[in-house]
Amino acid sequence: MACVAIRQENPALGAPLVNEVISQVLSQEGRAILSLSERVGKEFEQAVEWMFACKGRVIACGVGKSGHIARKTAGTLSSTGTPSLFLHATEAMHGDLGMVTDQDIVLLYSHSGETDEITSLFPSFQKLGAKTILITGRADSTAGRSSDLVLDTGVTEEACPNNLAPTTSTTVMLAVSDALAVAVMERRGFQREDFARFHPAGALGKRLLLTVADIMRSGEDNAIVKSDEPILDVLQKMTKAGTGAACVVENSGKMVGIISDGDVRRHFLRSQNPMEATAVEIMSEKYSHIPPDLLAVDALESFQNNPKKIGEMPVLNSNQEPIGMIALKDLLRSGIV
Repeated sequence: MACVAIRQENPALGAPLVNEVISQVLSQEGRAILSLSERVGKEFEQAVEWMFACKGRVIACGVGKSGHIARKTAGTLSSTGTPSLFLHATEAMHGDLGMVTDQDIVLLYSHSGETDEITSLFPSFQKLGAKTILITGRADSTAGRSSDLVLDTGVTEEACPNNLAPTTSTTVMLAVSDALAVAVMERRGFQREDFARFHPAGALGKRLLLTVADIMRSGEDNAIVKSDEPILDVLQKMTKAGTGAACVVENSGKMVGIISDGDVRRHFLRSQNPMEATAVEIMSEKYSHIPPDLLAVDALESFQNNPKKIGEMPVLNSNQEPIGMIALKDLLRSGIV
């Protein structure tokens, strides 16, 4: 006979009550974080110094919900200049302890401080010579007494109405871990350029690394004409390059003007003999330009803040020579937004 799962619902749990529960949980977890921020002491300073001076790696270790926080912490530390990895407490007892050395610091997570998978690891850590830091809600626990350093979250009650599901405890663990990572990052003098080296992919990495030179159209894709070239040659070069503008240069190669699609259209509308004109007669002497080493995200801002709605902008070197053309649509396709 098939079993039928019966879903029990609380008919009184309407929208107002739901909002009240959400508000209570957020308030309780927020208070727990603020309370801890007022009790930060020397043990936190010691943890930061140990992690900063670590010659090996900071190994974040946990199991269950606390393990998820440990895994996230390892990622945050690694991306901010502190070599780190995640060690699952259960897998550690089955061979993964081999990744721990006497140069490492093990950052352990256990709210109760009595998690069997965690407490059973301390003899091995001591034999391996690795320092241990415990983040817990019970400093006087078995794990607390075994650790070299204890960071007490001070959490005594979960937001869960049954005081069972890890909620407030894991939220504070995460906040403490972020605070430690940022403090070590500051201690290390980790800068925007350093951050970029560890985030080469995705919108974040591209915003930090991608420059105008990486995106601009150059060579045959950049239409460059001499000031005395006839309009037909200008149109041919713009068409071949597939661009909506051409850079006009003098004999020395220095840029003196720009010809856009709009300039050509206006010329044909107002001139009686449009095909007899040369580039210098059509070009605009006033134009915006950018350097090749400008970040692509800053180039996009230049387009957005330009008083004129332009679709392309020449890229000039220090000698004012056009070495490329960057289009707004190319910036938008680059993945920086």
